[in-house]
Amino acid sequence: MEMKDTRSGFGAGLTELGKTNKNVVALCADLTGSLKMNDFKDNHPNRFFQIGIAEANMMGIAAGMTIGGKIPFTGTFANFSTSRVYDQIRQSIAYSNKNVKICASHAGVTLGEDGATHQVLEDIGMMKMLPHMTVINTCDYNQTKAATLAIAEHIGPVYLRFGRPKVPNFTDINQNFEIGKAICLEEGNDITIIATGHLVWEALEAAKILRESNISAEVINIHTIKPLDKNAIINSVSKTKCVVTAEEHMLNGGLGDSVAQLLCRELPTPIEMVGVNDTFGESGTPRQLMEKYGLTSNDIVNATNKVLARK
Repeated sequence: MEMKDTRSGFGAGLTELGKTNKNVVALCADLTGSLKMNDFKDNHPNRFFQIGIAEANMMGIAAGMTIGGKIPFTGTFANFSTSRVYDQIRQSIAYSNKNVKICASHAGVTLGEDGATHQVLEDIGMMKMLPHMTVINTCDYNQTKAATLAIAEHIGPVYLRFGRPKVPNFTDINQNFEIGKAICLEEGNDITIIATGHLVWEALEAAKILRESNISAEVINIHTIKPLDKNAIINSVSKTKCVVTAEEHMLNGGLGDSVAQLLCRELPTPIEMVGVNDTFGESGTPRQLMEKYGLTSNDIVNATNKVLARK
């Protein structure tokens, strides 16, 4: 299995957009290399703006650029794309429905050694609560590239979340990324596993383990947290009668919360959630942190066994 980082998928998508859409501009807060924006900068120096370590200023500038018909893509770490600049996003971008693409790398604990100050685990919750905001969390290189291309065509603010480490690159290289449309990766009858971001691969690995125990898992890749593909979730859970959600994010405010809200209103169902439980991260390798915070395929298997007992 090829291993590639999702942030490089963003960089590849941005490079392609630079060639195909003259209205796309890019802004960065002193992390051009980390966000893989160097090719765009080199190829289109008049459309690249190095703002420096001034993330709030970057969001305000991006909002202003949309008035002239530009499509700004901002790039920095996820923590600095959300927590540091939430007021600017709310007031200058979301409130007035500005066509800004907030592209956020190094999300979750898999940022690794930089530690808790850089490991944002609240960003999906913060961003999905904003009216007008579309929230996307991709699972691999190919999907991140496809999402980057797709959000340029979408009118309105978007939060695109991706990561630092190299992870399996398993989705179709020629995929058509449809915002708000879930993808069923494996069909099953006993349990629905709904995953997003880096935990999609972990969910597929969990399904393999469960198959050895004659448990048939349906695995759904929710790349778009908002708008949520309600029909895909309801249709699957109507069949399996129980669900596990999996995400590299706080349990509070994340994908699991959105799924639970949907099901409690429309189809009350036993549910377990895999995610970070009300704590900050710490320094470590991505794998060490995934294991410590319960974000692995084995944790999804354990959650499945737990919810099956309540089915």
